[in-house]
Parts: sequence; structure tokens; C-alpha cells
Amino acid sequence: MRDGKGASRAPVLRFTNCRILRGRRLLREDLWVREGRILDPEKLFFEERLVADQQRDCGGCLLAPGFIDVQINGGFGVDFSQATEDVGSGVALVAQRILSHGVTSFCPTLVTSPPEVYHKVLPQIPVKSGGPHGAGVLGVHLEGPFISREKRGAHPEAYLRSFEANAFHDVLATYGSLDNVRIVTLAPELGRSHEVIRALTARGICVSLGHSVADLQVAEEAVQSGATFITHLFNAMLPFHHRDPGIVGLLTSDRLPPGRHIFYGMISDGIHTNPAALRIAHRAHPQEEPLSPSGGMQEPRCPQPTHTPSSVPGGPCPPPPRACLLCSQGTKTLSGSIAPMDVCIRHFLQATGLGAPGLWGRGEDGHPAVSPEQAAVWSRPWRLRHCTPPSYWDWRSSREPWTLELMQTS
Repeated sequence: MRDGKGASRAPVLRFTNCRILRGRRLLREDLWVREGRILDPEKLFFEERLVADQQRDCGGCLLAPGFIDVQINGGFGVDFSQATEDVGSGVALVAQRILSHGVTSFCPTLVTSPPEVYHKVLPQIPVKSGGPHGAGVLGVHLEGPFISREKRGAHPEAYLRSFEANAFHDVLATYGSLDNVRIVTLAPELGRSHEVIRALTARGICVSLGHSVADLQVAEEAVQSGATFITHLFNAMLPFHHRDPGIVGLLTSDRLPPGRHIFYGMISDGIHTNPAALRIAHRAHPQEEPLSPSGGMQEPRCPQPTHTPSSVPGGPCPPPPRACLLCSQGTKTLSGSIAPMDVCIRHFLQATGLGAPGLWGRGEDGHPAVSPEQAAVWSRPWRLRHCTPPSYWDWRSSREPWTLELMQTS
């Protein structure tokens, strides 16, 4: 394609008959895209003197930011914590398969493992842009081994570690290179953890609190040192208590640094987190909650689990379809969820009464909701931007009630 001066240029694609998110509102507008970049149509027409090269009728669909899964340990027969010779092919398979569930970016997550596994696996999972081939890889999430023995859940106890005298050197010795790492989950009550938190955040790595017996004061001190996230809120941590709410108390703490927000994820599969707990978390931050809709802190997904699913009482908000109870072999310890992201989203919306407009912006009824940049837990340049041209944007289409049709990723 050539412009008026004969220079080669990328084609412009125009999506029509759709609703898009702009300024936290769902509006009926066309969307103009070139090389994955959202364009301002006025500038395109008046300054570049161009029109769309291609048009696509969206049939009334909602075009919205794609889901970001910041904790997925594998799926479709792939376990990211297995030290194989070709980890990349497994990551690529999962990346391709989760597109159909609306996930356009994700963090492959490794559970507690011995150092040799980290040393072999981490170099094989580089950051990678998404596209029709699969969801983008934002970096690896390391869940362990620096976690609490009491709250280890299904993590293997033999590989748990604490911080030694040279705390950050011990981290490097355990993980090896941190070049591909984006998130580290740790227990803040471990000795020298604040030194590690400061060192990790200085490298641009998000520190998440989880698998922990920390009280609220310890959790607040961790946030003051740089921690910004909570791994699967309510799960694998001390339960809320009126005299010491533990990590959960960070949701309403008044001791966080000015301007600091604590982000969190929840496993909204109808099993790991009661609907009442989902509502408590959402209502604590109804307008500023970064991961409120996602429930996307999902554990391993395995379409053909070797575990035997157990039934769970339904109650007024029953477990969503394709959610089942997975336990470590021979125990009653929950080891993960096989509910895909879109199923968790549906369950969250049902539990909180948000509805689709409440997920992405203010709909035509004016109800408030979560902006796309709040769906990201990391700092710039990783933060997802509002749909305000020009910007790069992971996105997909949706027909209510929540049947997904992937049309484009950037």
C-alpha cells in the first residue's frame, strides 16, 4: 500500500457496527487500527488524507481490552514447571489456546521448584508480543519457593526456601537470571524479605504477597518496601479476623504510602472463593479495583485432569460450568482450578451484580466500572492504556451474554 507520495505504508483497518471503550464509557463508534495501533480517525483523514483500506462489520459486538492472566501454571497438557528441553513449544500451545477464552496477555507461572528447574526453564520463556498466533507473554510469574510452610498449599514442602544472610544473592542463586521474570510471590514474614522486595522492585519486578501467615502490620511494611500485589486474595493466607485482618486488611489499610495502590487477584471459579468474599473485595474498592473482574489468578488448567472432580455445594451462586474441585493426590488440599478465564469472569459478574458494562467502563446506563489500565498490575511501560488514540491495545470482541469471538490482537 502506498500513500500520495508513493511511500509504502501499512494498511488501515476500520471496524464498524461496534461498541468501544472510551473515557470509561461504552460508546457506539468505529475503531481504526494500523499495525495494532489505534488511530485517531480525524488525524488520519485531515492530516494523512487517508481512508480505511479494509472494513470489518462487527455485528454489534463489544470491542474491549483482552483479559490479562497473571497467574496460569499451565494447561492443555502443559506444566510450565516441568524442566523439558522445549519449554517454548508448551508456552506457545497455551498461548494459542487461551485466545478463545479472551486472554490476550499472560504470565506463565512456575510453582515452588528446585533451583535447577528455574535455571533451565526461565531462559526458555522470553517476553513475547501477542497476535493471531497466541496471547502475548508479559514475563514469568514465580510463585515460590520463598513462601510459608504453613500456607504452602499444594507447593512441595521439600523445595521451600527462606532468605539467608545475603538475601538477594540467595534469590539469584535460586532463580538464576531474572531477565524474563515479571512477578515474584513471596511471604513477607520471612526474615530479610524487605531487603529482597526492595531489590526486586528496583529491577522493575512486581512483588506479590501470598502463601503467607503475615499479620496486617507485616503486610503493610512489605507494601511500604515496594510490594504492590496480593496473590489469590483470601486463599493461602490468614483468614480475616476483626483484631488482625492479616493481608486481607490491606484492602482498607490507611498505612499505605501516599498514592500507592495494592492490587490483587482472586480465583473466581465458584470453588476457591465464596461469592460473598468476591463481593467484599469488590465493594472495598468498587471504582479503583484493578483486578476486580478477572478472578484470573487461575491455577493450572488441564482439560483432562488426572484428579477426580468432586461436587461442591451450589448455594445461591453455584459454581460456574467447567469448574471442579482439584486436590493434591491423596489429600483435600486444593491444587488449582480448571475454570478458564471467561468462566471466572461470568461468575464474578454474577456474584457482584456488575454486568458487562460494569466490567470495562460506564455503559449507556452510566454505571461505573473498571478501566482497562486497572487490569494491569505492573508499572509503565507495561500498563494497558485507555482506548484513546493513539495507543496499543490488546482487544477482542464479545457478544452478550459472553460468547467470545477473537477478532484481532495487537
